[in-house]
Amino acid sequence: MVIEVKNATKKIKGALILDRVDLTFESGVIYGLQGPNGSGKTMLMRLVSGLIRPTEGKVLIDGKELGRDFDFPPSMGLFIENPAFLPGYTGKRNLELLAELQGRVGNEEICKAIQDVGLDPEDRRKYRKYSLGMKQRLGIAAAIMEKPELLLLDEPTNALDEGGIEEICALIRRERDRGALVIVSCHDRELLENLADEIYTVAEGRVERRAQ
Repeated sequence: MVIEVKNATKKIKGALILDRVDLTFESGVIYGLQGPNGSGKTMLMRLVSGLIRPTEGKVLIDGKELGRDFDFPPSMGLFIENPAFLPGYTGKRNLELLAELQGRVGNEEICKAIQDVGLDPEDRRKYRKYSLGMKQRLGIAAAIMEKPELLLLDEPTNALDEGGIEEICALIRRERDRGALVIVSCHDRELLENLADEIYTVAEGRVERRAQ
């Protein structure tokens, strides 16, 4: 998969959110987005995912234009901001309901995704009883369970302890190694330097590649 962001600008109510962004992303690479809150990291992910459209410019996925040839990338796992699940269901049941939308994976893949993020698929607790860290892990499990070609993770290590951070970073590397195109945003510069193959700094809607 190759994603090309071509001269993309996004304005919301007159405010410039993304400013003439030109980027190319390719499969098998972890791309890191580093910058403070409000810099445009999440909006860039929303742009690549098809959740917002550029005011100017375009996004191409394998040469086809997002928003014209298709509404969303055809194979995508998404973890942006705070994922919402049904509070009265278990984590596994929530993932089963999501999986039914596409019909691509079954019980085995769902259980593996839950285990891969450090949760127990047989845990009978309802989602409302989950800690912040458990909710974070379940959101990541939902993003990876269908083995997407494109994986977008917005601050995936929030609310995790040191051991949890190491687990999730190892998982992200495995996703890259199986061939996924991975984009990760993180405010922690040191963590991103240890995780990402390429890092882009985002500031006031402008994006620049950082030398490593």
